[in-house]
Amino acid sequence: MDALDELRAYTANHFHPEALPRPLVLPLAPERHVDVWREYAASLNASGSFDALREAFVQLRFPIRDGISTDETYRAATRQGLSTDIAPDAVTNQRPIEIVIHDHPAGAVPAIVTHHRDDFVALVRAFTGRNEPIPVPDSQGAAVVAGYNNWDRIRRAGGSWEWLEKSQYQDRFLLISDGPYSGVPAAAVGLTDDEWRAASITIRLGHEAAHYFTRRVFHSMKNLLHDELIADWAGIRGVAGRFRADWFLRFLGLEDFPRYREGGRLQNYRGSPAPLSDEAFRELQAVASRAAAAVEQFERANGPDDGSPRALAVGLIALSSVRLDDLASDRGLAVLEEARRDAESCVLSDWAGI
Repeated sequence: MDALDELRAYTANHFHPEALPRPLVLPLAPERHVDVWREYAASLNASGSFDALREAFVQLRFPIRDGISTDETYRAATRQGLSTDIAPDAVTNQRPIEIVIHDHPAGAVPAIVTHHRDDFVALVRAFTGRNEPIPVPDSQGAAVVAGYNNWDRIRRAGGSWEWLEKSQYQDRFLLISDGPYSGVPAAAVGLTDDEWRAASITIRLGHEAAHYFTRRVFHSMKNLLHDELIADWAGIRGVAGRFRADWFLRFLGLEDFPRYREGGRLQNYRGSPAPLSDEAFRELQAVASRAAAAVEQFERANGPDDGSPRALAVGLIALSSVRLDDLASDRGLAVLEEARRDAESCVLSDWAGI
């Protein structure tokens, strides 16, 4: 397969907008776990103690350590919900951690927000790596945790998960860091360090909630450039009021395109299990640059949206409805305009928002 064939396969639209319900009634109802997460938020935010998290999440009673996922006590706690003491070297926090319930057209979604890099890395490893010291790239500052078996909810439902629906015990939530977004320093975006940390939280909440949106609305979420453009559009919009192509390209490592900065986020999205070849990856860099320019030009031509939840939903649907290579083509603006009109007609016009 040559590079162009690779790229064509890579940019296929996995969201399948033709299957979208019409009309689409938004916001979606919150998933069943959100109510208990409101309790977790109240408990953690009132006490400020990490123990409030350990009460609910058994992984936090163990350390991050090579081989721990095969430890019998760990397996009994995480697979069977058996009670266990807190290990002396259990996961802990360097700075206060909070839980927020982020309102969104996809439904409210819980997020654990950290304010120290070590805390974020530890939680990623605990919740997505079975407490193993898996690598966490420096450019990663957020994660979606899906299909998490919550033994606290299982106990509340009677203690036996075999007779429960998955929605009664499996949670989806976000992990958010306040570190500089994509590892980009504050000076590069013209903000102070404190301003950039606050903005980074906002971008990450918007970004990860956009992934949550495509997961719930389109039943798809992948580690591909198309997904990242959609999610960064939402995150950047939440801070700057509009999409900024220069920010997006800097986040990817393409601020000096056609030169690529090694360590930029784009290399995290080369595809799996078979990553793009070097030649196809270079072509992907050009696609990213042209697609970002098309989105920014579209917004300049039409003006920024009104910042409402409905406008956010329409934008997410429109961007999910176009092929990435079409967006990067000479037809990019026309394709996006057509997709937005279709999205406008899809979402109920009398939707009151959140």
